Amino acid sequence: MKTATSHTSHALPVAAALALLLAAGAAQADKAKDDAMLHLASKSGCMTCHHIEPGAKGPDGLAPIGPAWKDVSAKYKGDKKAAETLTQIVLKGSNPYDSHWKGKASGLAMPPNAVAIKEADARGLVKWILGMQPG
Repeated sequence: MKTATSHTSHALPVAAALALLLAAGAAQADKAKDDAMLHLASKSGCMTCHHIEPGAKGPDGLAPIGPAWKDVSAKYKGDKKAAETLTQIVLKGSNPYDSHWKGKASGLAMPPNAVAIKEADARGLVKWILGMQPG
């Protein structure tokens, strides 16, 4: 006769194995999403000015032209308007007289990129950037 304890003891390893499979599937999905977003960013010209990790050097060893995306994610964490604000900056550019990345980026302003990326793609890319874990 099986007891509840023996049934439970078999269920725990099965549940653990299932959890590992689900986590592996999620990791593969995340990797596929990362690969797709990096491809989109590269073909749209974003990687010319931006890096993912803070501290990367830009041309001639200077600060990068645009801020690192993990810095962007950290700066806008918790800002409910960040996705819309940043999507519009990607598409329309930023004001060179209102730079809030002094010392972290050598570029004065972000140029408009509506000719290089569709709005839906820009939205997806911004959402992905904002989901990055800082540092």
